[in-house]
Amino acid sequence: MTFVSLIERTRGGTLECQHLGAVAVVNTQGRLLASAGDPYWLSFTRSTLKAFQALPLMQAGGPAHFGFTPRQVALLCASHSGEASHVAEVDGMLAKTGLRYQALRCGCHVPYIYNDTPLPPGLQFDERHNNCSGKHAGFLAWCVQHGAALDSYENPAHPLQAAIRLQVARTAGLDEQDLVMGIDGCSAPNYAMPLAHLARSYARLATGTADSEFGESFAQLSAAMTAHPDLVSGTGRNDEAFMRVGRGDWVSKVGADGVQVIGSKSRGEALAVKIADGDKPALFAATVEVLDQLGWLDDPQRETLAPWRAREIRNARGLLVGERVAAFRLTIPS
Repeated sequence: MTFVSLIERTRGGTLECQHLGAVAVVNTQGRLLASAGDPYWLSFTRSTLKAFQALPLMQAGGPAHFGFTPRQVALLCASHSGEASHVAEVDGMLAKTGLRYQALRCGCHVPYIYNDTPLPPGLQFDERHNNCSGKHAGFLAWCVQHGAALDSYENPAHPLQAAIRLQVARTAGLDEQDLVMGIDGCSAPNYAMPLAHLARSYARLATGTADSEFGESFAQLSAAMTAHPDLVSGTGRNDEAFMRVGRGDWVSKVGADGVQVIGSKSRGEALAVKIADGDKPALFAATVEVLDQLGWLDDPQRETLAPWRAREIRNARGLLVGERVAAFRLTIPS
């Protein structure tokens, strides 16, 4: 089957919802180590692509050229919450390139920090608060460094986007024509690829200098992400929590509509999970289950990640009304 039931929700002991999906676990060479459903399902990468969209800037020595700090390198890969610390780093990146936030072409939305809380009276926000503003500040930096047009950098025909497409294909072990393009929420091109190839990219990213092609760039990106997970996502959010639990070994990134990837530096392996209906609690629960089945968790890690497994379903009064349980076992190729 293309998808299998990964997470099931029960109410009163009766099945209420099934969340179908697929899992791929691979090493840096792309060898499939474990799977559930179709590990080669064609999936849009969404924000899991950000570290690889930063590669043209990294390969050109952009961070050193502009004096970007490791915190700002982390912002290149971020889907941040629009907190003051995030906006300050984006401001710093733009200042180093001689630009203002009006040059950002990502659009603006309500900062994620207010997803679950009422908006403060008089709240003002702009493109810097967009979760992708760090990535776009990096796009602008590449354009400044190379004398490329600033007002069309998100256009698929722009030299920057051509360079990104080439690097994304190379990291995944694909030909450029194998990448399927769509436009992401921030207006930049995004690519769909087989889930196993996305996992391979993260296995390579996590191993850093051990990668023969992008080693130094991967080392800077993965080190920045694991050192500053609060900048990659935000207070109390998934990537911050998972990378802290990983104790510097895991590079984690969530993408919209049900995709999460985690690479392990020590193992040279990565897992990619896709939930077909995009349900976030199901995605996070499935990811924890994959980590557990792979033997990547010790007892303290398992306990810390228990809220992300979210097994118990409680109503507004706190009554236990159902469960969220894993419905799959990883298949190991013979």
